[in-house]
Amino acid sequence: MAANDQKHQDLSEPHPELSDTDEHARAAPGRPRMRIAVLIVIVVVIGAGIGANILSRRHAEQTLARATADTAVLSVTVVKPQVGAPDETITLPGVTRAFTDAPIYARTSGYLARWHFDIGARVKKGDLLAEIETPEIDQQLRQARADLATARANLDLAMITAKRNEELLKTRSVSTQDRDNSNGALAADKAIVLSNEGNVARLEQLQSYEKLYAPFDGIITARNTDVGALIAADANSPTKELFHLAAIYTLRVYVAVPEIYSRAAMPGATASLTLDEFPGASFTGTLVRNANAIDLDSRTLLVEVDVDNSDGRLLPGAYTFVHLKLPATIRSVTVPSNTLLLRKEGPRVAVVHDSRARLLPIVIGRDYGERIEILSGIKPDDKIITDPSDSLVDGAAVRIADATQG
Repeated sequence: MAANDQKHQDLSEPHPELSDTDEHARAAPGRPRMRIAVLIVIVVVIGAGIGANILSRRHAEQTLARATADTAVLSVTVVKPQVGAPDETITLPGVTRAFTDAPIYARTSGYLARWHFDIGARVKKGDLLAEIETPEIDQQLRQARADLATARANLDLAMITAKRNEELLKTRSVSTQDRDNSNGALAADKAIVLSNEGNVARLEQLQSYEKLYAPFDGIITARNTDVGALIAADANSPTKELFHLAAIYTLRVYVAVPEIYSRAAMPGATASLTLDEFPGASFTGTLVRNANAIDLDSRTLLVEVDVDNSDGRLLPGAYTFVHLKLPATIRSVTVPSNTLLLRKEGPRVAVVHDSRARLLPIVIGRDYGERIEILSGIKPDDKIITDPSDSLVDGAAVRIADATQG
């Protein structure tokens, strides 16, 4: 037993012959492996950090690119055109005019003796408007009549002489020369009589112009003379209008109809007229004729509408609105007013097609305030951009903000 205890003691205590150097040498093979493992861990951690940073940057770049692309696409709202105009008539401005409108001038010179009608007076055809005193013409007429009487007396004598010489020639009492001279004198006297008769007729015609008569039924709208005024009617003096006469029992209204609506301006069509001074009232007229030619400057067709005015309610020169019914063959759509783009090339609207803005030229019809009639250029199923930017260009990328609109 003592031997066993001694052996156990020897094993439990360090061997006195083993030094520290020997212990380090014994532990040295495990340290390099530990360092390598630590380095590997460090490299893995650093690589993971670098990879995470790269992934984070790439994700940020992709996010920024998507945000930039989304920002570059314009967000818009759209509407669809409404088929048909709010009404089936076109309203155009016009001015009422007298059916017949004429200035009254004097045809003879003299002094105004009296006038019988003033402005606003209704006259009939043949009514005496004024009288002019023409003492010079009266004197000339008396002289011309005296000259005519003298010429006729000479003609009678020439006729007697010519007849006598013709009878005397049969008995050879006169020569043939005398007979021919008497016949020549007779012909000359006949010409003198005709000349004097023409002069008398001319002066009588001028004397008849001393009285001014109304050439048609109407109303005196102006009187530009008074008693004692000098009336000059010769070719060397400027003529002056004495009266102005207008027939207003039927009025004419001339209207310029746009070319696109020319089919609505056919003769025989019915038109209604409204005036600001008669709120709520409407007057019926008839389209009696048109110019049958489009004006090259205004691209309009001139038409005439006649309106019965037997009661005299309407006055010539009044501003009026003429309402013409459109034929059913004219089709159009309406869009909000805020969809229009006014460019130097002409009016445009922007439509969305394949996520792109397309600027389409249009032809504008009537203006209803909040809505505008479009005659051509767009279809009812087009998506029209509302409130388009002035900088919007054709082909720009757009995105509809609310797909339920329109």
